[in-house]
Amino acid sequence: MKHFLLTTFFVLGSITVFSQQNLVETQKIETLSKVWGFLKYYHPEVAAGKYNWDEQFIGILPEIRKAENSEQLSRVYHAWLDRLGTVKPCKKCNPDPDKEYFDKNFDLSWAQDSTLFTKELSSRLKYIEDNRFQGKPYYLKSYNAIKARIVNEPEYDNFEYPDGKYRLLALAKYWNIVEYFFPYKYMADQNWDDVLAEMIPKFTNAKDTTEYHLTMQELVTKTDDTHASLNSDYVSGFFGNKWIPAALKIIEDKAIITGFYNDSLAKINDLRVGDVISKINGKKISEILSENFKYVPGSNVASKIRNTLFKIVVLGRSDSLSIYLERDGNFQNKKIARYNFDTLNYKRDKEKSMEKWKILEGNIGYIRMENIQIKDNLKAAEALFSCSAIIFDIRSYTLATGQMANNLIPTKKAYANLLYPDVKYPGKYYWGKAETGSDNSKPYSGLVVILVNEYTQSRAEYVTMALQTAENAVTIGSQTAGADGNVNPFEFLGGYKTQISGLGIYYPDRTPAQRKGVKVDIEVKPTIQGVREGRDEVLERALEYIKNRK
Repeated sequence: MKHFLLTTFFVLGSITVFSQQNLVETQKIETLSKVWGFLKYYHPEVAAGKYNWDEQFIGILPEIRKAENSEQLSRVYHAWLDRLGTVKPCKKCNPDPDKEYFDKNFDLSWAQDSTLFTKELSSRLKYIEDNRFQGKPYYLKSYNAIKARIVNEPEYDNFEYPDGKYRLLALAKYWNIVEYFFPYKYMADQNWDDVLAEMIPKFTNAKDTTEYHLTMQELVTKTDDTHASLNSDYVSGFFGNKWIPAALKIIEDKAIITGFYNDSLAKINDLRVGDVISKINGKKISEILSENFKYVPGSNVASKIRNTLFKIVVLGRSDSLSIYLERDGNFQNKKIARYNFDTLNYKRDKEKSMEKWKILEGNIGYIRMENIQIKDNLKAAEALFSCSAIIFDIRSYTLATGQMANNLIPTKKAYANLLYPDVKYPGKYYWGKAETGSDNSKPYSGLVVILVNEYTQSRAEYVTMALQTAENAVTIGSQTAGADGNVNPFEFLGGYKTQISGLGIYYPDRTPAQRKGVKVDIEVKPTIQGVREGRDEVLERALEYIKNRK
């Protein structure tokens, strides 16, 4: 009996050791994706552009797949590194003592994983990190000393549905750009390493063009970044390009009609402002949202609902859809038509769209920030300087800059801390700051009220942060899009344009604006009743606040 137990232990122990050494397909592709990306930005010969690095991925992929365990896998990588040339000791690779570094986004611990690599290979990868490329990067362009733009990526024609090895290359390229040059990677809901492991079989097994493009869309969505997007006709074709004639807003898990893209077509379909839609084609709005969230990028729930509403509900493939609608306490099922965009002949209200600023009753200034240009930065505030309060309506995008706050504060003041990518140490970031204001003996002394919602995104959030430095500033509204900073564009294989946020934007106390959105002092969300009555409840609350402060 004792002999049997010892034999059993020996067999089980052997199985355990064997299972630790042998690697599955996904693990091997994970290591290739990471090593290939690391060498692309770190190895002096590769980062200088001396190799066709995409071809290197395709060429070594069969060897990686043949490796059965970590020993064999490491031998393949050693031979590859030998072919790339000698890495000389670097005398300039010490971190810059004048920079304050941010390391939450940085993680090369995978290179020291003893279950995947031998000790010798891990040591060799660490040596490359310590003696990394310090010249002018071939795959990056740094300008204004703050940004890392992706450049010199090979172009591919007729790659709507490439074969499996090129689909994996597409995944590796995208994953590594996010790995090293997306400042908010650490804030994503899913660990970025886990994303790679999950997406490898999906990219491998995508059975046709549409499934492949939806898989790319799902990968983009996993950044949890409202700036993220994918320009693919196959994705838009899957969801559809036909419009219902009504604009909608989600309130309390229901879609409320807030306006029309074509009044005549809305009337033909018997649609009215304030109609409440609780079901579409038999599904609750909440079900439609949850089913499609994985395909709709967004930094937070508010921005994902905003984007899903338009992409999935307003747009569609079918010529019509069934809705369950409530109007004046009565419920009805009805069928409404969808139209090509040209048929809608949609034009915004010209008078409203061109207006930049005006004075409301009670000597209250009002600035429509969506119409403000850079040249208006100072003129807008100056025109309303005699008003007792100024309302900055930033419930939209704006071309204004942080300097719009110059006349609101008496001296220079930091309104944001920024994270800049370090192209000399990819994956690391360092802190900087943005200031607004100037020496001003007569700053604006009235109330500054800032209106925001889920359409306040990117530069609009950045400008909001600057305006919030005013002494008498208050921000009213709801959670913003949570995608601050610039946009870093690049492409998937085949020219499919995509993008991510490129700089990290934080408040002076280093509270992130990404995902959370800007700080809101008084939360106001539109109500179904308010929409039905055609009221602007956020503006109403702002006017009430000003009245009570006078």
